[in-house]
Amino acid sequence: MLDKEEIKKIIPQREPFLMIDEIETYIPGEMAICFKNVDEKEWYFKGHFPKNPIMPGVLITEALAQSGAVAILSMEENKGKNALFGGIDKMKFKKIVVPGDRLKLEVKIIKRKGPVGIGEAVASVNEKIVAKGELTFAVV
Repeated sequence: MLDKEEIKKIIPQREPFLMIDEIETYIPGEMAICFKNVDEKEWYFKGHFPKNPIMPGVLITEALAQSGAVAILSMEENKGKNALFGGIDKMKFKKIVVPGDRLKLEVKIIKRKGPVGIGEAVASVNEKIVAKGELTFAVV
């Protein structure tokens, strides 16, 4: 497992917007499996929602995107660059994510052409899919 300090050597996001805690495995340019430990002290739970904390779907999507960025930005030719959203397609949210959940984030790069590519993204908790879709990225 790679920890947050090692993650920061690959992607540019920093707290409070670094949305992954560990990298289980990755293959540069191909895939990454990462984890987010959802803590009750997360900044977004103060307003989403008081007394009923639910991780926003947009932040689950961002965590998936950062996991995909691990796969792309770990490539030698992309080191020191950034991966930006180019699009989100077919994203579906199946279950809620709450404090105490361990969010598994899996992204497989399914298409690349120049600096643009598409990742197939799946987030799960306890082997149950909570979100999935396709993320388009551009390396800049």
